[in-house]
Amino acid sequence: MRNLALSDEILLTVEKPARYIGGEIGSIQKNKDQINIRFAMCFPDVYEIGMSHLGIQILYEMFNRMEDVWCERVYSPWTDLDAILRKEKIPLFALESQDPVKDFDFLGITLQYEMCYTNVLQVLDLSGIPLLSKDRGCDDPIVIGGGPCTYNPEPIADFFDLFYIGEGETRYKELLSLYRKYRFENKNETEPDATLMSGFEDSDLSDTERIASLGFAKLARKEAWDRTGFLREAAKIPGVYCPCMYEVTYHEDGRIKAYTPVYEDIPQTVEKEVVKDLSDTVYPTAPVVPFIRVTQDRMVLEIMRGCIRGCRFCQAGQLYKPLRERSVEVLKQYAMELMKNTGHEEMSLSSLSSSDFSALPELLDYLMDECDRQKVNIALPSLRIDAFSLDVMNKVQDVKKSSLTFAPEAGTQRMRNVINKGLTKEDILGGAEEAFRGGWNKVKLYFMLGLPTETEEDIKGIGVLADEIARVYYDTVPKEKRQGKVQITVSTSFFVPKPFTPFQWAPMDSADDFHEKARICKDNIRAQLNQKSIKYNWHDSETSVMEGILARGDRRLCKVILDVYQKGSFFDAWTEYYHHDVWLDCISQNGLTPEFYTTRKREDDEIFPWDIISCGVSKAFLLREWKKAQAEEISSNCRDGCQGCGAASYGVGICPKRTIHT
Repeated sequence: MRNLALSDEILLTVEKPARYIGGEIGSIQKNKDQINIRFAMCFPDVYEIGMSHLGIQILYEMFNRMEDVWCERVYSPWTDLDAILRKEKIPLFALESQDPVKDFDFLGITLQYEMCYTNVLQVLDLSGIPLLSKDRGCDDPIVIGGGPCTYNPEPIADFFDLFYIGEGETRYKELLSLYRKYRFENKNETEPDATLMSGFEDSDLSDTERIASLGFAKLARKEAWDRTGFLREAAKIPGVYCPCMYEVTYHEDGRIKAYTPVYEDIPQTVEKEVVKDLSDTVYPTAPVVPFIRVTQDRMVLEIMRGCIRGCRFCQAGQLYKPLRERSVEVLKQYAMELMKNTGHEEMSLSSLSSSDFSALPELLDYLMDECDRQKVNIALPSLRIDAFSLDVMNKVQDVKKSSLTFAPEAGTQRMRNVINKGLTKEDILGGAEEAFRGGWNKVKLYFMLGLPTETEEDIKGIGVLADEIARVYYDTVPKEKRQGKVQITVSTSFFVPKPFTPFQWAPMDSADDFHEKARICKDNIRAQLNQKSIKYNWHDSETSVMEGILARGDRRLCKVILDVYQKGSFFDAWTEYYHHDVWLDCISQNGLTPEFYTTRKREDDEIFPWDIISCGVSKAFLLREWKKAQAEEISSNCRDGCQGCGAASYGVGICPKRTIHT
């Protein structure tokens, strides 16, 4: 019987107490006496968002299949509980056991969005773990980060002991084996407590074996061990980056001069890890099912990783290369198990570009029969604007059509060529016509403002394109068959140049620039003939600027983030809790400027903070694509012709079958 960390009185005073009690269907309970390694897996945001993340579910399944490892979950407590934990001095706890996070061996934190960095400090602080890696000792967990933001870990390097770069299925067993060696075979550890050894006097087991047989949870962390030695050896494991094993030097103007390993046996760069066979790896077919509605309240079937498209603004398209697909037979099996084990009413096929999955027709034919029989809907995000995708949507959506989402990204063909979107105006209008003929009358359009080389004509092109789509509706659908007027929602986000994209060299607009561009876009939409059918939304510009600073930042931002947190800021990803003035003050107080990280021009040979990491895509390729963008030249997708990006070095997926075209 578990004892909850929070009393009934506390649970009754906080919003959504089910966030904190654990015990959900699919959650894993283990006998602590049989466990040597305890791993707390954290998503540094509220429960509903963290529970929607497939990556944590995969790692949760993987770790818990290991006999002597127990992986549990922890999320950022919402502001109401945060205040109570601090006032009552209750340490942050894991959901499954309700034990304090500080008592674990590892705290793994997934880093999906830069604006969650202050929540990382919230989790460490509430757990009683020193915020800075250099201040941690033998009694503290190893804090390890993973996820897309680790491809530039430098702005948060001081807070982490290790970063895992790439896909987690490949190297964690090796890392945990190294940890066992250092914890249980370390020559410097003190004598074990006599009470723990009682009952073993006549045993042939060594002290180390006795300790292991008792389970690490019983040791109460009384022994000393070579934590630094472990970190040094961990830094040699492929895909593992240990920031304290590298020194950074700077030029007088603040640019990075060099990264230097502290020891000769530490690698110069850290290569990302890639799963070679997606069909032969761990997958959570009995995932944790929450008691409350979460952001993505559905089954998730990951059909492939990677993308062939090469959009120059897209970080994920570069980070997850090469494209690898799961076999249809494996996916059919996973789908049946998910429906049996979860009770969810919707299944989402997850990938960066679902239309590009080569066996999608066969998979859908199977799923539509099974899902129809079990009254389960199918969701297909990330579809392209083409007849095939719309035919697919026609098959899987109910008679009552929901809205379709298109992502032209830019309003003019010139701009779409710059970003290598691979869509023409004819594609977009033709796709809209197919959709309207199919019964849809609601369309969502996503664009970006502030893209490199953008002109006022490109901005105005957004409204013009939206109006042309509305005209297609009225030209295509006879008046007697219309289900009301067409409804077009235009949403613009502000472009943030991300590491490991061709636009990593690009200057970023200021907040004032973003405001002006949003105004131009809004005014132009209002000037269109069908403006009453077009709704316009835009993203917050100040948050976008800060995201850009953190995305391309260096280690000097660690102190900024720490200062911001110590002034009371966290949940910065939530507009109502973001305080732009606090961030700007802390940047200034640390002798830095936002412009250094955002609006300044970068030379071709500048050393970037993330150059210590290799994502498998060469810097030479990215620079070549940056030059082609400025020349408004397009590049073919991976299936039509290899561009020689470097991902073929992994020898898996689509890459070995391609001929290089440069």
